[in-house]
Amino acid sequence: MWFTGGVGGGLRKLCRASATVFENEMGSNSLLVRYMSRERAVNVRKINPKVSIQEAHIISNSLYDVFKKHGPLSVPNTWLRAQEAGVSGLNSKTHMKLLLKWMRGRKMLKLICNQVGSSKKFFHSILPDDHHPQQETPPLAVVTDNNKQTFSKRRSK
Repeated sequence: MWFTGGVGGGLRKLCRASATVFENEMGSNSLLVRYMSRERAVNVRKINPKVSIQEAHIISNSLYDVFKKHGPLSVPNTWLRAQEAGVSGLNSKTHMKLLLKWMRGRKMLKLICNQVGSSKKFFHSILPDDHHPQQETPPLAVVTDNNKQTFSKRRSK
């Protein structure tokens, strides 16, 4: 009875009533529905590299060197550069894509999206080293020391 719309069309009335309530409450309810309707992102940490872990580390280190040498690369360019560099262990372009996802999960690479008009281009690049933020902290400490000196000068005047 509910699904066939038999006597009284109970399901249709229920749907119409909920639709009008939904239209009137476009606030947090719409955000909740929108959030719950999305698919979950792929957990890149659990990707199987299809080779042993030791071999995956060797291949990923050689791919990392390719990225370090040539900068941000798209997937087709990465495949060409890997073949030129003689990266051993890659069975196919699909296997390389799988290893790139595995490397992203291990925080070795990041994925950059460049939008050109209506099309998007994706590039893989290496993550910046952790040495850069440490180098920036000493100049900030010098700046704060200068500020302390100016405050002491103001107090003495």
